[in-house]
Amino acid sequence: MDLSEEKNGVPQEKNGAPEAQAEAEAEAEPLPPPPPIPTNVTPIKAESEPVKKRLRVPMARRGLGTKGQKIQVLTNHFKVAVKNVDGQFFHYSVALFYEDGRPVDGKGIGRRVLDRVQETYDTELAGKEFAYDGEKSLFTVGPLPRNKLEFTVVLEDVTSNRNNAKSSPGGDDSPNDGDRKRLRRPYQSKTFKVEISYAAKIPMQAIGNALRGQESENSQEALRVLDIILRQHASKQGCLLVRQSYFHNEPRNFTDVGGGVLGCRGFHSSFRTTQGGLSLNIDVSTTMIIQPGAVVDFLIANQNVRDPYSLDWVKAKRMLKNLRVKTSPTNQEYKITGLSEKPCKEQMFSLKQKNKDDDGEVQTIEVTVYDYFVNYRNIELRYSGDLPCINVGKPKRPTYFPLELCSLVSLQRYTKALTNLQRASLVEKSRQKPQERMSTLTTALKINNYDDEPLLRSCGITINRNFTEVDGRVLPAPRLKVGNGEDFFPRNGRWNFNNKRLAQPIKIEKWALVNFSARCDMRGLVRDFIKCGEMKGIQVEPPFEVIEENPQFRRAPPLVRVEKMFEEIQSKLPGAPKFLMCILPERKNCDLYGPWKKKNLADFDIVTQCLAPTRVNDQYLTNLLLKVNAKLGGLNSVLAVEHSPSIPMVSKVPTLILGMDVSHGSPGQSDIPSIAAVVSSRQWPLISKYKASVRTQSPKLEMIDSLYKRVSDTEDEGIIREALLDFYVSSGKRKPDQIIIFRDGVSESQFNQVLNIELDQIIEACKFLDEKWSPKFVVIVAQKNHHTKFFQPNAPENVPPGTIIDNKVGHPKNNDFYLCAHAGMIGTTRPTHYHVLLDEVGFSPDDLQELVHSLSYVYQRSTTAISVVAPICYAHLAATQLGQWMKFEDTSDTSSSHGGVSHAGSIPVPQLPRLKENVCNSMFFC
Repeated sequence: MDLSEEKNGVPQEKNGAPEAQAEAEAEAEPLPPPPPIPTNVTPIKAESEPVKKRLRVPMARRGLGTKGQKIQVLTNHFKVAVKNVDGQFFHYSVALFYEDGRPVDGKGIGRRVLDRVQETYDTELAGKEFAYDGEKSLFTVGPLPRNKLEFTVVLEDVTSNRNNAKSSPGGDDSPNDGDRKRLRRPYQSKTFKVEISYAAKIPMQAIGNALRGQESENSQEALRVLDIILRQHASKQGCLLVRQSYFHNEPRNFTDVGGGVLGCRGFHSSFRTTQGGLSLNIDVSTTMIIQPGAVVDFLIANQNVRDPYSLDWVKAKRMLKNLRVKTSPTNQEYKITGLSEKPCKEQMFSLKQKNKDDDGEVQTIEVTVYDYFVNYRNIELRYSGDLPCINVGKPKRPTYFPLELCSLVSLQRYTKALTNLQRASLVEKSRQKPQERMSTLTTALKINNYDDEPLLRSCGITINRNFTEVDGRVLPAPRLKVGNGEDFFPRNGRWNFNNKRLAQPIKIEKWALVNFSARCDMRGLVRDFIKCGEMKGIQVEPPFEVIEENPQFRRAPPLVRVEKMFEEIQSKLPGAPKFLMCILPERKNCDLYGPWKKKNLADFDIVTQCLAPTRVNDQYLTNLLLKVNAKLGGLNSVLAVEHSPSIPMVSKVPTLILGMDVSHGSPGQSDIPSIAAVVSSRQWPLISKYKASVRTQSPKLEMIDSLYKRVSDTEDEGIIREALLDFYVSSGKRKPDQIIIFRDGVSESQFNQVLNIELDQIIEACKFLDEKWSPKFVVIVAQKNHHTKFFQPNAPENVPPGTIIDNKVGHPKNNDFYLCAHAGMIGTTRPTHYHVLLDEVGFSPDDLQELVHSLSYVYQRSTTAISVVAPICYAHLAATQLGQWMKFEDTSDTSSSHGGVSHAGSIPVPQLPRLKENVCNSMFFC
């Protein structure tokens, strides 16, 4: 036998597995007995090797659904044919250095350097095209001539990553030396060293494997290369790139949303592996950009002032930092580093003279920026004299320009949080009806002309220009029950309560009305509220009191106003109220909302409903009553199958439904804690009633870290324990045998974490309550943040509510489907993409799809089907509402938001106050 086939004396098979014969012989020989243990030795127990846990992976599809009326729809996936399946991508690492060996860290310069490499060294690269990701990776089809290549290239004038102007400060092409030094422009060219070294090979066959459901590291990489080719294609057309979306510098694609911010319409495009093969998913996309043009016009719009003399320059400095400007008359491009301390007419700098003194030294004189531009450069300045200058130099070596000579370059992203008004304006202006969106996408395909992209051609890739046809099904709307056991059929995903009573109306008693100085006919509001309640079956007793805010506190800070109002409530009411209705003075984003909610829910255990009435009519009051009824423990409508109860797989076995979501601070608020919310169903067999548990966690952390929080041998302070105990108490002392988890807001790359980190915590929480108890789990992720849309081929309207698609555009192997449960009245419907990651219960495709569809009809706040299951919507509402508390905590003086220090050391995240028992079990978030 060959020695290479023997390892540690044990013969090995060619693939490294021991031969069966050797194993049998080893088992046949008995082992000698162990030697006796000496009397003075205590044996140490050998530690067993930790058993490697089998990681869960998303489950495969078990079949397709069949229920519902068949419908043909089009989707914005364009079929991709790949001819060169035997080809290979070669991956190379790219390292960039300056001439002195320092690595290049500035973003945006890489593409220009690599473009120059391609122009200059075409023969050394064997004429190969490459796809560069703008950072450290480069891909080619087939290999480059050598595994390691080094090049030196020269770029002229590297002041900016988007600059082609090479003219001089004075406008002529040969600036004098003094002028150059004076303005300290990096005119001299820069030399770069580029190292390209082989990293890996990626077979294109990996794409074919992924289409057969055999996902691998290679298939992800191969698709990434194709996406990088698209990015590079867009970059060469001068687009702004935002992940996989591209924005052309086309003013007709800009829309003003206020505050100097524009919405810029562009395109998302990415390659996707689907059941129907490889497809290119193209969609309309919008990003925020800074209004290009005169800096002063942007600042006036941004601060909403009348003229430049009213500007707040501290705010302006913050807003302008790092933005890029072009200066006239030379069209040179710079990055703003700050503003001058003094106005243009007073800001001095040292100007070098052309003539030297007697000792041969260059003379300098002190001049103002204003004088220099007006007298030395003969440039007329109309309004900049009394305003600060723009600084584009280093802090120690400033370079100043008068404000009116600077204009903001186009396509600069605005990344701060939008105000409510801006967001509303953006949503309204970026809406597109289905047919309009389809024609925009058809145009995008023509403009991008991917067939001419040389790299795609060398991969043998062609892209069909027709929308893919898909078979859909329209699920019938579930039957609802309202008051007096009356049946009710939603039409087109909607219903109303005209002449109907609520399914479980409550009695509104021991309540009061408070008014924070809003102009409102309080008596009329109370009268109409009581009358509308009667019609819906709700008995509304007259309120204890109508309490108006003391006018002297109107201008006080929100916290003070809320405190004073509670002093009034305590002095005027006979006892603690069960319910408070609160009239707020402003419609949106009233800063009283957070403190008011916190005071009621966390300090006083009072259910409260806020309103800012503008037009009070029957519809408004009905909507108000729906929320109040749900908050106080009633139900507005229930599913007929929930009432009977006959929900397949759910009504026969105690089943807990969880909705989980994490909400993060706005993009500009990196240090605000994230808020995790879990809502849990109660009173099984109902699936319409929920309670919420909310916790703060580290900023931007997507996985929920407080599902199971063991603090001692007998205590678990996690969210799931709360949910399990509440289910047990509210469902007739039954433990759930099945737990269905709906998780929002996670991407495909995080599915394994949901299955192996979050689900493990939930299992731990169950075991902590009862070691012998092991419920079955279903885990479903809902995604709204994707780019697949559906259209009716010959109709201008959106697809009908209940449209479900589980073929052709789904994952090649995993169990997923798209559902448009709601009636898209405006714009184009965005379907929810559901991924069933785990199903231990064994639902049939139809039963599970129907359960998800039904859960879009149990949302108590509205009389329409909603676009995503109610438990997820509720989790989102609960996280947002408690987030308002954080917002106001953050601006109060006692804020611990930035990690105060206590006796136990530093607290990285401030904890939310716990809700009082009564409201804790209510649907306070409704």
